[in-house]
Amino acid sequence: MNLPEMFGENVFNDQVQKETLPSEVYKALRATIDAGKRLDTSIAGTVASAMKKWAVSKGATHYTHWFQPLTGLTAEKHDSFIEPEGDKVIMRLTGKSLTVGEADASSFPSGGSRVTYMARGYTAWDPTSPAFVKEGTLYIPTVFVSYTGETLDKKSPLLRSMNAIDKQAKRILALFGRECKKVSTTVGPEQEYFLIDEEEYMRRKDLRLCGRTLFGAPVSRGQELEDHYYGMLKPRIVDFMHDLDKELWSYGVLSKTKHNEVAPAQHEMAPVFGTANIAVDANMLTMEIMKKVAQKHHLACLLHEKPFEGINGSGKHNNWSVSTDDGFNLLNPGDKPEENTLFKLVLAAVIKAVDDYQGILRASVATAGNDHRLGANEAPPAIISVYLGDQLGALVNAIVKGENYVPVKAEKGSIGVPESPIFPKDATDRNRTSPFAFTGNKFEFRMVGSQANVSDANIVLNTIVADAFAKFADELEGTKDIEKAANKIISRELKAHYRIIFNEDGYGPDWEHEAERRGLLNHKNTADAVPVCFEEDNISVFVRQGVYTKGEAIARADIQLENYVKIINIEALTMLEMAKRDIIPAVSDYVANLCTNIAAKLSVNEELPCKGEKQTVTTLSTLNDEVCTLCEKLEGELKAINLSDVRAASQAMAHKIIPVMEDIRARVDKMETLTAADYWPYPTYFDMLYSVNN
Repeated sequence: MNLPEMFGENVFNDQVQKETLPSEVYKALRATIDAGKRLDTSIAGTVASAMKKWAVSKGATHYTHWFQPLTGLTAEKHDSFIEPEGDKVIMRLTGKSLTVGEADASSFPSGGSRVTYMARGYTAWDPTSPAFVKEGTLYIPTVFVSYTGETLDKKSPLLRSMNAIDKQAKRILALFGRECKKVSTTVGPEQEYFLIDEEEYMRRKDLRLCGRTLFGAPVSRGQELEDHYYGMLKPRIVDFMHDLDKELWSYGVLSKTKHNEVAPAQHEMAPVFGTANIAVDANMLTMEIMKKVAQKHHLACLLHEKPFEGINGSGKHNNWSVSTDDGFNLLNPGDKPEENTLFKLVLAAVIKAVDDYQGILRASVATAGNDHRLGANEAPPAIISVYLGDQLGALVNAIVKGENYVPVKAEKGSIGVPESPIFPKDATDRNRTSPFAFTGNKFEFRMVGSQANVSDANIVLNTIVADAFAKFADELEGTKDIEKAANKIISRELKAHYRIIFNEDGYGPDWEHEAERRGLLNHKNTADAVPVCFEEDNISVFVRQGVYTKGEAIARADIQLENYVKIINIEALTMLEMAKRDIIPAVSDYVANLCTNIAAKLSVNEELPCKGEKQTVTTLSTLNDEVCTLCEKLEGELKAINLSDVRAASQAMAHKIIPVMEDIRARVDKMETLTAADYWPYPTYFDMLYSVNN
């Protein structure tokens, strides 16, 4: 395998564009991609023709407008290149077919922003994200809007938010004498996932329908030995990862790092940073390819945030930064951050944004799946806070408290053995318990769930930071002494938002109480987190920056709650089916067998010891009866919920349905530990977690 040659071989990238497009067309297209110039539609026909010719040479017969509806997944409708010409056909892709498509919008979530019986929707080409060929089809990344203009996807507002931060960051940079063509946010979403044997997966109804196990007693050996993390890769995992890398590289996805994660059967893939919308597209493609490659290896790839109880779940750490087209990183503190006024101003803007809009930042990662890991003694807690580390923490403390700053310098490290090389030590450590941690020249937003579309988090980050930039620029423009005025803003804003900075242990038992004292929000579930999105201040920031209309902002929050309600409802119905049709009968059969054995013993000799069997019969019978009663209660609670009223229904799901489900699970998991393996109807945690990794 010649990696440099095969990398991006399925992508209509810059090199292919340069080779296949006339010089003037290429320059016009790159002006749109690199500098944000409005697309010159007159070049669309030429680009379409070249793109089709290249795609056909790669074996493509169809094209599709690939978009990201509000389901959180991707969508595609395939059309062939063929057009009739007499008795024959020709292969053609017109400029119009490239730039605009039509899709049925009626069956996608809209949050009530459009009536269901009005079906027309439009897809429009995003030229900043390269097209690619996959499985005989040319994939054209697009946005998705309704007939009346409402955005119905996640890419459109992401592009708008990127435009907002580009506009406002340029204003800040201009104040300090820096000019550039474009400012972009960059993202590197690390992807965690589980791999289990496909046969075991197929036997678990809950995994197939819900993505997570609704029942399952803890395995006797979980992650407590800490030996799986960075451990030796098992042969089947090596083969999977090798094929995954090859696939991803062929699509230009910068897959860089792979390793075992903390939990058994858990792994991670980390890419190189990329421009936000391209990184999002790459991550959506990555999740799809992961599942397909897993199937080829007779594995199942689980992307749910918490597929197994009692061991770590999976996140998708969102490494976020802001850079100019010429490579200047606005979040790079430099060698002397105390003298870098521009950096301190940018840092103050980020801290202000995160504190002012902590509610919608938390809501951006709120899902039914992510609720199981946030605030549940796993990284990170559900409380938004900012970790700065020793270097920046000391600098901010000095500014806030009016003290002299003592620089924290990076040192050289050594283990004290002459043969060991000297290694550079960073000026600050990393904090894995912080939701929003500074890590050198970027912030790592660790709250994003493993199956999430990272657009949601980045739309909020881009928007709120752009808004802070705008407010600072409004105050500074026209000021004669920029350094003095900027430092005044820095001091004021860091003091005002000092409460959001927390450089200690986010897992600590006292942090929740301290956060409450500081007035920080602590929304542990989606039903409680999302309603802040309906507050006027949280809507207006999107409207002000041109990212959402008021109607779009409200619709998306309603869709988020609707999705939550539907997922919990599916999980509850699946739990009822598994318990009533499989588990309760299985336990009854085992109890009956025990009773038969006890009766047989006593028929031989009434004094034969049966205490253990009798106790097991009593315990299982009691638990089984309690499960039956709780199932009836769960059914009654579900029937009482009006699913169409998503705001009220989400509260009922969070505070009525889930507690009953937890009660059912606790009893079923206890029964699993007491029931003979031959009687238990589903693969156990041991079967699933160690089928591939032993």
